[in-house]
Amino acid sequence: MSAALRRSAGMDMDIPALPAPRPAWPRLLGWLGFGLPQPSGDFAPTELVLSAANAKQLYLGEIGRFLDTHGLDLTTATLTVAWTYLSRSDEDLVLALDRRIKSGRMITLEWLSDIRERRDVSDEAAELRDLMQRLETSVEEFGKSTREAHGAASDYHSALSGHLGELEQVAKASAVITEMAQIGKAMLRRTHEVERQMLRSSAQTRAFKRRLDEARRCSEEDHLTGLPNRRAFEAVFDSEYRAAREAREQLCVVFCDIDYFKRINDDHGHEAGDRVLRLVAEMLAAVSDDRCHVARHGGEEFVVLLRGQSPQQALDRLDKVRSELAQRRLVNRATDTPFGQVTFSAGVAEVFDYADPRSALQAADAALYRAKQEGRNRILLAGAQDTERAIAA
Repeated sequence: MSAALRRSAGMDMDIPALPAPRPAWPRLLGWLGFGLPQPSGDFAPTELVLSAANAKQLYLGEIGRFLDTHGLDLTTATLTVAWTYLSRSDEDLVLALDRRIKSGRMITLEWLSDIRERRDVSDEAAELRDLMQRLETSVEEFGKSTREAHGAASDYHSALSGHLGELEQVAKASAVITEMAQIGKAMLRRTHEVERQMLRSSAQTRAFKRRLDEARRCSEEDHLTGLPNRRAFEAVFDSEYRAAREAREQLCVVFCDIDYFKRINDDHGHEAGDRVLRLVAEMLAAVSDDRCHVARHGGEEFVVLLRGQSPQQALDRLDKVRSELAQRRLVNRATDTPFGQVTFSAGVAEVFDYADPRSALQAADAALYRAKQEGRNRILLAGAQDTERAIAA
């Protein structure tokens, strides 16, 4: 059985193995045109002789098991999620599902909807940035043309003014020359008007560009915390990765996750949870500079990128924030109810210890998961076991 199927069946996690499908599944999948093998006695999928037909039937059976385990109704959306997870065809969605399952939480329709909304917003933000880039290029080209036209009109205005002055000073100018001078004056008035229009167009172009810059910043900002969002971080990560590689500097990535954040939301409400998110974001942002970048990765998770520091230095820097937060005693101002101790856990990985940046992110995430398992409120360096988990993922 593949690693994906084992994972979906709970074989790689400290949670109960997936129960056998309810009797409705074979009938329902049969109605869809896919017949499942009917087991007799103790049924173990690994004992089947996987012919092409059996492999197909087993795969459909695993889809049924996945939906049944998480109590999901059979719909187009849930079938798509199950197929995507088992086929590993969408790495971002698979990573989110793995993290959810490994934490022992169920896959719910509400959670899937939240994931879909975040992905849709991210896609819209990417499209907006692309549109703004194309608009900005057009604006810059228009502005350049406007400045060139303005310069040409101004030069023409100066030259024509000089020549007309000379013509009018000729005492015995013929009637033809006088008429030419009058025509020239009319042309001067017209070019002066064109010059004023050019100046107005240049001002409008600059204002338009400022609005585009503001729209770009909004599309890359997390509106709740004011931090860069995940898309903005990915652009910074790519830039810092190339800069650190050229300078032969160390580059560390850190995943941070607020401990028991769901409990905070459940006990105190989402508004109180949002205040906790803003507080943690503010404390993490305090350590950022031009070589340390902090972003909200999604939900209660933050990501930090540090260039020119070793993993231990990165750990020490973030551990001061963790310790300061753990020592604070926070109170819900709306109800005067204490939050109790608010903490976060984190995992640190040195990017160039891995084959590519994505593997380093997965190792940092695996170290974060290990920190949760070992009691939370701690930061761990990615080790060999996290590397293996990242490769398996």
